[in-house]
Amino acid sequence: MNELNGYDFEDLSIGDTATFAKTITEADIVLFAGASGDNNAVHLNEEFAQTTPFKGRIAHGMLTASVISAAIAGRMPGPGTIYLNQNLQFKAPVRPGETVHATVTVKELFPEKRRVLLSTVCTVKGKVVIDGDALVMPTARIL
Repeated sequence: MNELNGYDFEDLSIGDTATFAKTITEADIVLFAGASGDNNAVHLNEEFAQTTPFKGRIAHGMLTASVISAAIAGRMPGPGTIYLNQNLQFKAPVRPGETVHATVTVKELFPEKRRVLLSTVCTVKGKVVIDGDALVMPTARIL
C-alpha cells in the first residue's frame, strides 16, 4: 500500500479484488437528479413509476454505477487513480433502500502504459445489476 492508502501499479496482480458497498437512499436519488439534471419520472414519481415495467421507482443507472467509481477510488487501485474508460451493462434495477456491492477485479495489466483493466460488477442481494470493465491508470512508484 502507498502513502495514499492505495495501490501503485507495481503492487497489483491479476485477480486482485476489492469491494465497496453503499445503500442507495432517497436523498441520493433526489440529489443525483439535481446534480445530473436527470429528472426522469421513473426515478422521482412513484405514481408514474407504478405504470412502468419496473412497477415502482428505481435509482438512476449512473448513480448505481458510481459505486464502482467509489470502489476504484477508495479501495483499489485507490486514491490518485485516473479513470480512462468504462463499459457497463445494466442487468436489473436498483430500488431506493437497496445496498449495492461493487466489486473490482484486476483482469489485465499493461505495464508499457501503466494501465489496468478491471472487471466491474455491482450486485444487490447477490443478484448482478451491472457488469462491465474499466480501464484505469493507477499511481506508480516508477515513472
